[in-house]
Amino acid sequence: MVYAAHFGAAVLVCWLTAQVLSRSTWTWRAPRVAILCWQGVGLALGLSAMGLPIAAGLAAYDRPTGSALVALVTDLLHGELPAGVGAVHLSLVGVGFGIGAVLLTTTVRSVHATVRAQRRHRDLLTLVARNDPAVPGALVLDHPGAAAYCLPGMRPRVVVSAGTLDLLDRAELEAVLTHERAHAQERHDLVLLPFTALCRALPWLRWVHEAHDRVALLVEMRADDKARELHAEAPLAGALRRFAAAGNRITPAGTLGIGDRDLDVRVQRLLVADRPPRLLGATALAVTTNLAALPICLFLS
Repeated sequence: MVYAAHFGAAVLVCWLTAQVLSRSTWTWRAPRVAILCWQGVGLALGLSAMGLPIAAGLAAYDRPTGSALVALVTDLLHGELPAGVGAVHLSLVGVGFGIGAVLLTTTVRSVHATVRAQRRHRDLLTLVARNDPAVPGALVLDHPGAAAYCLPGMRPRVVVSAGTLDLLDRAELEAVLTHERAHAQERHDLVLLPFTALCRALPWLRWVHEAHDRVALLVEMRADDKARELHAEAPLAGALRRFAAAGNRITPAGTLGIGDRDLDVRVQRLLVADRPPRLLGATALAVTTNLAALPICLFLS
């Protein structure tokens, strides 16, 4: 049961790490590092949730999970199982693979649903959106509401509404466009995908949903940083304030919009010039990297 205990400890550490990351404000100053930390936690959680029942079912083999699985397959092919491996233990192994199948299925379903929504919206844009020389490289949607979003994919599109053109001045609009292009360039849709899949696979775990929301906020902060690098703080902060005041904000399914999340927090963050916590960020990244490496090593050894 030693290896099952390792997986169980990894699940517990994932939960504790998620609690710390959720309550830490240093992540706002280093969103890119924090996103990597969250990805490590998500990977470790998925593999550990799968490995815990498998390792418990193979405890009689008293060897790492990967080697124990190979031994089990060999014994099954020869029609002989060692003492201590019965129907209950085989059922536990099946539960572990079932969890893996659920995670894989929900990931595929999340990808399919997102791609389908993006395809529908892309087809809609070809009918209702237009090019405008005032916003080169973006599409303009004739709608009075406030909308500025990225439609990600192999052929990403940045979309703004006519209401947004009326709402923002030129400097604010340029900052918003840079923000949305950052989503496309860094493929933030793929960053969010594993957490969307975990929410579907483990809907009863509230902290998994909280992790998704936290990563979604960090993605927006990362795009804010890219815009701030080119346009300084004031134009983007002004744009976020205007979006916060706008009552009718639009972000279609499958897109990443500037007005999605915690606008007041993001404005406050932009106006406070704090340096990234390099030592703290490096420590957190090392912890989460080792956390993700543990179940991988147990499966491969």
